[in-house]
Amino acid sequence: MDRSSILHQKQPAKSEPIIDDAPLALQAADDKFINDAALLVTQGKHRFYSMVLPSDVLAATCTADTRQENPIDGFQRLLDKRRARDIADYIDSGFGSAPCAIILSAQPRAQLHYDGASQVLRFRKDSRSFLIIDGQHRIFGFNMAKRRVNVPVVIYNKLTRAQECQLFMDINTKQRPVPAELLLDIRRLSETETEAEALLHNVFDLFHTREDSALKDLLSPSERRKGMITRVTFNAALKAIDGAFVDASAQDVFGVLNPYLNACVSGLRLHEAEANIINPALFKALVLLFPDIAERVAERFNGVYSVANFEQMLLPFFRRLKKNELPKPGVGHLALYEHFRKTLASGFSLKLWLFA
Repeated sequence: MDRSSILHQKQPAKSEPIIDDAPLALQAADDKFINDAALLVTQGKHRFYSMVLPSDVLAATCTADTRQENPIDGFQRLLDKRRARDIADYIDSGFGSAPCAIILSAQPRAQLHYDGASQVLRFRKDSRSFLIIDGQHRIFGFNMAKRRVNVPVVIYNKLTRAQECQLFMDINTKQRPVPAELLLDIRRLSETETEAEALLHNVFDLFHTREDSALKDLLSPSERRKGMITRVTFNAALKAIDGAFVDASAQDVFGVLNPYLNACVSGLRLHEAEANIINPALFKALVLLFPDIAERVAERFNGVYSVANFEQMLLPFFRRLKKNELPKPGVGHLALYEHFRKTLASGFSLKLWLFA
């Protein structure tokens, strides 16, 4: 028997009441119908059925677009295959679990009906029995997986196309995703951090907690807050220069980057713009500039990365900048970095460097 075979066949008692009844003439061949346990749930003006279905049954009965003659091909045109493959790999990993319910709307072809006494929902095994309102990537990913899984499902019945569209919009606009900042903050608890991620996590925590931090009281670990640098922004900035921290510990990175950022704050203070350090574009541009400055400090001061040594390299650079360039309005961090790099190079004097 193949994957699309009928599962969990049950026959409702003929004497019991039927809800959402379909014409009996359409229920002729049992091998073309699925029967499974379901609960009828009422929420406000709506009612729906809550049940658990095997992933192969979902694949055989659901489509993302009722106009597609071939629902699987339709999925491939409408879906992000890479995202579906990630879901399949996650399920096949053995630990993968996706407990959120798939939301479906029964179509006339489903010939859906419900036996309230036995709590059995009956529907036709047809490739266009259900329109997917939410969860199409999961359904296709489950179907790509080697392992069959049981999936929580919510089924609405007798919705108009307008109601289906409204439900889709409600689901996709009223739900708020978990902030990326929070996911990064709790990633360590899941014990899935890579070595590089752990380093960034530890460096951020040092800048967040150390009293001598150049970014003291300016960092927000787990949420986006106005006037603060998030873990997402901080990590993105440091990832761009990760080649500068090969084999370094978090303490090593903090020990070099902190005096550099303190010197940057001193430079911004020349323009009464020290508060701008929290601007994402400016912060990322200054971090990108760090390897250029650190290399010069290493050569001139024999690798002594003090605030004073960084200031000797940075303060002349900041004096050549204008306040409206800190940051420059409408300019991204890469363009800002290029402007900073050129400004730094234009003011470099070998004579001054040798004899200052």
